[in-house]
Parts: sequence; structure tokens; C-alpha cells
Amino acid sequence: MKLIIAFLSAFIFLFQAADLEAVRAKYPSAHTTKQNADNFAKLVEKGTGSTMSGYKAAAKIIQAKFAKGEGRKKIITAGATSLENVVKADPDNAELRLIRLSIQESLPKFIKYNGHITTDKAFLIKNYGGQTSSMKSHIKKFAATSKSFTAAEKQKLK
Repeated sequence: MKLIIAFLSAFIFLFQAADLEAVRAKYPSAHTTKQNADNFAKLVEKGTGSTMSGYKAAAKIIQAKFAKGEGRKKIITAGATSLENVVKADPDNAELRLIRLSIQESLPKFIKYNGHITTDKAFLIKNYGGQTSSMKSHIKKFAATSKSFTAAEKQKLK
């Protein structure tokens, strides 16, 4: 019985890890077209856990880019509120900090959702060494194209 439970647990863990890798791969291009945004939202829709909840919130905000009319601001606000709640519940999760940083960096300044750029960037740099190789790669790829990271900060992520 213990063997069956261990096998099922390992299978579920590997399946979730594969899902997370797929989400990480699709996230950078999710904002480029409405179809990509919708596909990304579908990809994260059934995910569980705090990291996937962060991606779900990001998906809402990304979809707002393609919404028409007054609903855009409501969608962004709902997504930002969800993202803040998830980060507040799991503040030591580097991936959530990266998600929030990427969203805040990409939104126009008049949206006024940019208050954590400096702290999230500092958190990622400080905690970079303790991340998995997959997460390190994810952080490095983001930092390489980020407007927030200086050349010296990018060098710290080697």
C-alpha cells in the first residue's frame, strides 16, 4: 500500500513539474497575441498551488491587454489583487516574485501597479543561489531582457 501511495505521489509531482515547465515556456510570449494570451490562460486554468495561482493572476492581467472598453481596468485590478494575495501568502516564493516583477515592469506607469519592482528584483538577486537550476534559468532569461536589471545585477545571476 505504501508503495502505491509513494508511486502515485511521485507521478503527481512529476506531472506538476512538467506542467510548470510548460507554463514557464509559454509565459514570455503570452502577451504577444490574443490567441497566446487565451492559450496561456487555458494552460494555467486547472493548475494548483501558489505558483500556478500566481500564473493565473498574471494570465488575467495579460488578457486585459486584449479586452475592449471599460472592462480592462477591472480585469487588471482583479488580477493584481489576486497576485498580491498569492505573494502575501507565500512571500518566499521566488517564482511569484518574478511573475509580479514581470507584470509590474510591463504595465504602463499610469496603471500605478509598480510598487514592488525594486524589492522583488532585490529578492531575486539575493535568493538566486538557492533556486533550482530550472528556476535560475527562468530568472536569467527574464533579467536578460528586463528594463529593471542593470548590467552589474545581471552579472550576479551567473
